[in-house]
Amino acid sequence: MTGGNRAKHTSSLIRLVAIGAFCLVLPAAGQQKRPITDRDLFGFVWVADPQISADGSQVAFVRVTANEKTDAYDTDIWVVPADGREAARQLTRGTADSAPRWSPDGRQLAFVRSVQRDGRQQPPQLFVLALGGGEPRQITDIPRGASNPAWSPDGRTIAFTSTARAEDLAPKQERPRESDVRVIIDPVYRANAVGDWGYIDPDRPPHIWTVSVPEPSGSTAAPRPLTSGTFTEANVQWSPDGKQLYFVSNRDKEMSYRPDDADLYSVAVGGGEPVRRVSIDGQIGDYTLSPDGTRVAFIGALTGTPPRSYSQPDLFVAALTSDVRPKADTTGTASNLTAAYDFDADGALAGDQRSPRGGSPSAPIWSRDGSSIFIKTGEHGAANLKRVDVATGKVDAVTSGNQEVMAYTADARGEHFPVVLSTQTAIGDLHLLNAGTRVTKRLTSFNDRLFGQLQLSEPEEITYASFDGRKMEGWILKPPGFDTSRKYPFILQIHGGPHAAYGHTFMHEFQWMAAQGYVVLFTNPRGSSNYGQEFGNIIQFKYPGDDYKDLMAGVDALLKRGYVDEARMGVTGGSGGGLLTNWVVTQTNRFKAAVSQRDISDWTGFWYTADFWTPNVSWFVKAPFEDPQEYALRSPITYVRNIQTPIMFILGDEDWRTPPSAGGEQLFRALKYLKRPTVMIRFPDETHDLSRSGKPWHRVERLQHIVGWMDKHLLGKNASKYE
Repeated sequence: MTGGNRAKHTSSLIRLVAIGAFCLVLPAAGQQKRPITDRDLFGFVWVADPQISADGSQVAFVRVTANEKTDAYDTDIWVVPADGREAARQLTRGTADSAPRWSPDGRQLAFVRSVQRDGRQQPPQLFVLALGGGEPRQITDIPRGASNPAWSPDGRTIAFTSTARAEDLAPKQERPRESDVRVIIDPVYRANAVGDWGYIDPDRPPHIWTVSVPEPSGSTAAPRPLTSGTFTEANVQWSPDGKQLYFVSNRDKEMSYRPDDADLYSVAVGGGEPVRRVSIDGQIGDYTLSPDGTRVAFIGALTGTPPRSYSQPDLFVAALTSDVRPKADTTGTASNLTAAYDFDADGALAGDQRSPRGGSPSAPIWSRDGSSIFIKTGEHGAANLKRVDVATGKVDAVTSGNQEVMAYTADARGEHFPVVLSTQTAIGDLHLLNAGTRVTKRLTSFNDRLFGQLQLSEPEEITYASFDGRKMEGWILKPPGFDTSRKYPFILQIHGGPHAAYGHTFMHEFQWMAAQGYVVLFTNPRGSSNYGQEFGNIIQFKYPGDDYKDLMAGVDALLKRGYVDEARMGVTGGSGGGLLTNWVVTQTNRFKAAVSQRDISDWTGFWYTADFWTPNVSWFVKAPFEDPQEYALRSPITYVRNIQTPIMFILGDEDWRTPPSAGGEQLFRALKYLKRPTVMIRFPDETHDLSRSGKPWHRVERLQHIVGWMDKHLLGKNASKYE
């Protein structure tokens, strides 16, 4: 990456947006704006899963709010005319409604609803709502629930996925007893935020089912399983002719040794043996069939030879043969359209305000004539829509500016896109983009009233040279009413991943810290995504290491500006950022407080206990028992005696991505043995996603503990609970 040649984002949001469409509701005359608070989380409204009708006239979406009383998230389905002439209106009244999907004729909407019964949340089921009026009709009542509805082209059938088995439909008294004893044969037996204590049930992978859509006065038909077996099927889509159902699956019997491998399959609508349709040396992600069904566009990440720590995702196109016999040679050859475009296809930004429920669709979109494909890409600190020419691979901007396109879909013509846009001072509202004119109109303004009362800070973008001359990008967030003549306390924020990126998306945590009087620096050190394949993979076998030097170079560049008090500096980060926070305090004593969140302290312990397995050479060349010294050299616990910085550990009790036993628990006990200042904060029932989708009150308390620890050690505030 050469920062001097980097194209600057000079437009605000999208260049051709009508100025008035983004004006916030201002406070009443004389009313003074206030700083943002931790509890403002309860006033946030998130827009998720925008779905436009085939004719482009209406957009359905999920509206998500935090319920302070129940300490949960409420989701319901809303609809808004695409012309923006009327306000959005609520369609459903459930508290757990999601996944709206239009029927092909636009007259009905399928969705998923979960209800409470006897104080317990029941498995989700499929419902259908007629837009002409009436109550939603439940069309499935299947044990273990139904998810991911997809309408057939003729509108008569809905495909969905479920972990139920055919025998589960038998009367309860006829079902055999199921043992609760787990027989584990797969090295990957847990997954973050899945099942009972993260345990994967290998006997119940999600399979494809179909159900006929009854007439308004008709009776409900019984669902029918279409696939079975030990492999998971995901991302189900109908072929345009309605004869095949496509899905993505890793069907390798030794898939644990090749976890980053998934191919595209199809199965006849009448059932039968699935057929592999497209395969790459790597993983196929989101995909979309061309309008005529002869091609497929998909996001794919190649494994690389030898395997890499970071594989930049690209846009591929493959032809689909008409022969779908199980024994025929049906695998199409994929062409990489973005091989020369050195940024992330389907790139995203790290933030704490992506909708905690509801989904963020971002699959490739075909133009009607099949000559181009629309995708979201990550370039440095922004994520925008691009148009890719199928014949040449040329990439052109459709949206631009300092923002993140968080979610989008398109109408049947591939012309109008409902998009959810976020910036560093806006959570994200729904807009409609005309791909031809590149003009957008705003369709929702749920957060205007609250945000019109808040005094938010706009981060300042900076670039600086690291130790080896490589250019780094970051942002400085200053407190409201910033005064250059003052000296401010400071917090360095480190993102996780490590292959992720900060940028132009809303971060409540950063704004809350700035509101408490801190200057906040957040940067994208080497290893970050959205800066090219070489920049992302350069930390392979060197993590942590030079990325730490990049972070310190950023701190040094900021100190030269003269408004940060070097004696009052703190550091924090989560996941990979928690690992680097631990590493920072073992390498330097310049920080006077640290908060390490969902961290790693011991690479050996992580290798043995995390919910994903690395049998390949992506991060380490060998297994820990084959080269224990290398694991120890890069483990913060090895250098625990160096830690003088007071450090807090924030851990989720059900975090299986970075298990506490291989992270904060180790360092906490070691530091207690050394009689160093430390505290461990445990969040019951929380997973690795605590900061993004944990219980609302836990998210608020997490913010309070981070700033409380910083206040104690950087500002000298009393905090007896940490003594």
